[in-house]
Formats: sequence, C-alpha cells, structure tokens
Amino acid sequence: MPSPFDVINPPKEKLQRLLCGEVIPQGWIRDQMKQDLKGFIGHLDQLVPNLIKQDDIYGKNRLTKKVKTKRLGNVRQGHDIDAQYLWWNSETQSNWRDGFIRHAILLDDQSALRRTAAYIRRILRLQDADGYLGIYDTDLRYRFSDENGELWSKATLLRGLLAWYEYSRDERVLQSIISAVKNVMHHYPVNASDPFQSKNLKSGGLTHGLMFTDVLDRLHQITGDRKYLDYGLFLYRSFSSHEFEEDARLSNILDPEYKLKGHGVHTYEHLRSLTLVYYATGNPELKKALQIFVSRIEKEITPAGGPVGDEWILERTANATHTGYEYCSLQEMLDSWAVLMQKTGESAWGDSIENLFFNAAQGARHPQGHAIAYCKTDNSLAMTGTLNGARQTKKKQLRFKYSPTHQDVAVCCVPNAGRIAPYFVNAMWRKDESGLVATLLGPCELNTRLHGTSVRIVEETGYPFSNRFTFHISLGRSIEFTLRVRKPSWVKRLLVSESYREENGYLLIRKKWKKQNSVKLEFFAEPQVKFTGENECYITSGALVYALPVKSRNVVSKKYPIAGYADIFYTPVLKTDYSLDVQRVNISGVSKLKTKNPFSANQLHVTLYNRRKKKFEQVTLIPIGGTLLRRVTFIAEQNTRHPLISKEFPQRAKRKKL
Repeated sequence: MPSPFDVINPPKEKLQRLLCGEVIPQGWIRDQMKQDLKGFIGHLDQLVPNLIKQDDIYGKNRLTKKVKTKRLGNVRQGHDIDAQYLWWNSETQSNWRDGFIRHAILLDDQSALRRTAAYIRRILRLQDADGYLGIYDTDLRYRFSDENGELWSKATLLRGLLAWYEYSRDERVLQSIISAVKNVMHHYPVNASDPFQSKNLKSGGLTHGLMFTDVLDRLHQITGDRKYLDYGLFLYRSFSSHEFEEDARLSNILDPEYKLKGHGVHTYEHLRSLTLVYYATGNPELKKALQIFVSRIEKEITPAGGPVGDEWILERTANATHTGYEYCSLQEMLDSWAVLMQKTGESAWGDSIENLFFNAAQGARHPQGHAIAYCKTDNSLAMTGTLNGARQTKKKQLRFKYSPTHQDVAVCCVPNAGRIAPYFVNAMWRKDESGLVATLLGPCELNTRLHGTSVRIVEETGYPFSNRFTFHISLGRSIEFTLRVRKPSWVKRLLVSESYREENGYLLIRKKWKKQNSVKLEFFAEPQVKFTGENECYITSGALVYALPVKSRNVVSKKYPIAGYADIFYTPVLKTDYSLDVQRVNISGVSKLKTKNPFSANQLHVTLYNRRKKKFEQVTLIPIGGTLLRRVTFIAEQNTRHPLISKEFPQRAKRKKL
C-alpha cells in the first residue's frame, strides 16, 4: 500500500521569498516599529533580566541532569520543576532576538545593529566543534525519552541567525547554521531514530520542535539542497507516528470526526510543517490532509482575523466574544498564511494576512503604551485577567491584560509581538518567473535585483487608512518584466494609470520599464456589513474592521523599574448593548481626524439600536487597532423599524480554495 510520505511529484513553489532587508517598512509601519524598538522590544532584556541576561542557557548555563530548578518565563519557583518548563528561557531569548534582529535590519538602526553583531559573534563562539548549538550539555543532548526542547531551542535560535545571514551575507553565519543542522541530522538520523519519542503525550517543547522545519525550509530555499526537505519529511513522519494530543498529526487530520482541540499556537505553526511536506512530496494524500487542515483552521478565525487559542482550541469555533486569541498564535498564524501564499501563489491568503495584521494584531496592542495583550477577544468588554471579566477560578487567570512582559504567565507573547511586523514586511513582496509581486499592501520600499540589474520600488501609500498607491520604480537599466499587484477581495472598482489585465486575484502590468517609472493605483471600497454565522454582524471598510469603543477605567497592577512600563487592567465604565438592523443599514462614509495613532483617525458613523434604552442612536466606530475595550459584533436584527435608507446587505465572501 502506498505511503502518504512517498515522494510522488513535488509541485513547484509559485513565488520566491526575498531576503531579510530587501523589503523595508515606510510610513506608519516604520513609525510603529521604531516605537517598539525604543519600547518593549528594545528593553525586554532589562525588563526581565533574569530570563535573558542572567541565564546563559546556550552557553555556561546549558541544562544538565543536575538541573532541577530554574528561574523561568513565569513566577513558578521551587524544586523538581516539570521538564516542560526548563527550556522556556531559550524560547523567550531566541524569539525576542529574532524580532530584535529583524527590527535592527529593517530600520537600519545602527545601535541595534551593533548589539546584534556582538550577539551573533558570541553565539558563533558558543558552537561546539562538532556543530552543536543548543541548550543541553553533553550528558543530556539527544538522549531523551520524554519532554525536551532540543529541536525547539534550535529552531528559535537559527531563525534569527538566518535573518542575519540574509542581511549580512556573512558566510561564517551560514556555515554555522548548516553545521548545526548537520549535527541534528547526525544524531537523529533519518529512519534510524525517533526525535519525538515521549512517555508523556502532553509535551509542549517536544512538539514545538516540529518547527525545526522552518529552518530546513529556508535552508533549502537558500542552498537548493534537497536533503533539507527530506529531513523535514522525516520529522513530520516521526511526529505523526505518536499519539500526541496535536491537531496536525496526520491521523488526526484524516479522521473525519476529529475537531481541533490542541494548544492553538502549535496548531497554527504546524500548518507550515504540513505545507512543507506536501511541497516536498506532491503526495495526493498529503495534499488532501493540507486541504482538510486549512478548512478546519478557517473555522477558527474571528472577524478580526484572530485564530482561537486562549490557550487551547478545545473543539470550539471562532466567536467574537467567547473565544480569545494568544499573541503567539497571531504571529504563527500570520507566518503560516505567508508560507502558504509563497508556495501556492494564491492571492486570497493575502486577505487573511492583512485582516490578521491590520485588525487582530493591532487590536491586541496597547494603542498608546509599551504593552500588548497576552490574550484578547474581538469583543473585548473587560481586561481584568479573565476572558471578558469572568469570575476568577482557583487557578488564577492573568492573560487578559496589558503588559510589557506577562512574566506572571510566560514571556512568550511579547517576543512574538516583536516578530510579527518584520515577518509581515518581508512577505509584502515576492518574485516569480515573470517579475515582481506586491503580495501584501502598505507603505514600504523594495530593493532587489532582477534580470541582472538593481530594482528599487517605493510603495507610497497610507494603506489601509487610504486606498491610493503610487509605485515609484527605479531601475539600473531599462528591462521588461511583469509587475503584479494583489487585488484585495473587497475592492468594488479600481483605477490604474497603466494598461493592465486581471488574473487570479492580481493586476498584471507587463511592459519594458524605463529607468524611472511611476504607477498610480486606487481601490474603491464601500462600508460593508458581514455576518458571523451566529446571528451577529460586523462592519468593515476596505481592509479594516471597525469597532465601537467602550469607555473604560484603568488600574495599574504592577510598575517596572523603567519609567513608562506597567501591567494594566481595564474595566468598562458603562455597559452597552446594541443591535444592527440588517435590512435598513445607515453607514456614513469614512471621516478622518488628526491623531498620532492612525487607527484612531478613521471614523465610521453608524445608526445602531440601543437595546437598553430601546431607541436608535448614531454612534462612531473606529478601526479595532485604536481601541482598548470595544464591541466589534452586534446582534443582527431584521424587523426593527426605523426610517433609514435601505442598502443591499452584502453576501458572505466565498471561501478560499487551496
């Protein structure tokens, strides 16, 4: 009987990923990244020095059999700590470094670049003669029958090193990465080892380790060496051979009765591993599995693009009020959508990425301060530790608040909040066989080479707050190529200054370009009312989801030694209950205010029915990214009487196809 892991006919990847630093942010994205580098990203090592500065976990503090306790990414203390937690600081350190490195590169921040160069030199010195880079001493490494962070600590570390290599082109860094991967492949040989062997089926660090496939995927793209894909296939086969409580195990995916229930961040990051193994094999059974897994995940996406995961999925489907999303899940979901888009070329994944980044990810940041929410809901009615202010249980919940560290839970989401913007920026442009592809939209600058000459494209826009674009294209010499620009699904009509044709969700402009060119583009959108499928609706305009801000008061629960940093709870001042008449909808056009935060600048004026006061009121909605507490969805009424102009109720968008 044929194996689902047999190599049949590997499909060709449609788009080519660019190097870190070839796309740099501009406009509001650059401003936000600069704020973050000066804020929690630039100061995390000072905010939690015991986790980053004081634990040299890749060096002198490597784990041995003698280690029974450790200061970790939460306040858990004591002896004989479950091995589940001993690798935590490697994740905190390396994910933070990954985001810091990419911020330094994309912002060309000289101070941060010097700090990064010193860090890279130190990591290379820590590498053993046999290539080992990791968190375990010789008495432990590769000798596990249970929970461990061997592969996971390497994956998080090497992703940052790969970014630095792509920017610096330092061959010593690439050879260090290759040597570290060779060391793994030697100690966990294909078909002669079991990297995922575990007595405990709840092994978080161990199954996180499947994401070593991120490193393998990128090394294959850089070197063209097929062995990295084959090794990724081996890892996924080993992972799937165990009865882990993991949604991405092949047998779980192919079980028609199975519902997603696992730790959300695992589910969404493992999508990348499944994508890699299908593209490594072209096996129809893996293609089927990928289609099933994607269709299940799509049911977990809230209106603002947040995937259910607070922390577990627990067989729930997305609900704007009752299911939250972890910031780690936001980053991993965005990266997985980006990998799918890179390999398939399907434009619809761009809508998913933009929805998540412009809405859920921005709405889980503090609009004014240096803090993020560990967990957040679309309808965020209270941020007092529990989901929308629910009564505390014996096991105190602290995830639903704003903090620059979240050390009382785990310092995992803050480092991932530092990764999400650089990963978004890198995915804004790709190459294909015919030219360049603007896959995600927003203010940025591309510097690359095409057909042997330099190409610089400045994408001048205020998107998503404005839908006008000017692409300033500068070439080393005149060449012919195709410029492809993704057309978002919400576009009603458009204007383009050049002749173009539409194909599979893209606008294609093919011509021989002069050394200096400008292409102007404008998309036109209308405010839309969309169903959630639960007798609720919400309002969008273009790429933005709008929300009704809920007035709140704040309570500072903890202050940090660095001024301006605090853990903050928010409680509503006044509870409201509104519904929307979907047969008679009155939405005014977008108006703009002058504010520092662009997410607070755009306003929609909407007539809603106040169910408490039993009357219609005009309210002002703003993009979700400008809110602390808010309501995104409203009960959909169809028989409420009021004398407003009737508008067509938009149909739900068709589902994407893989």
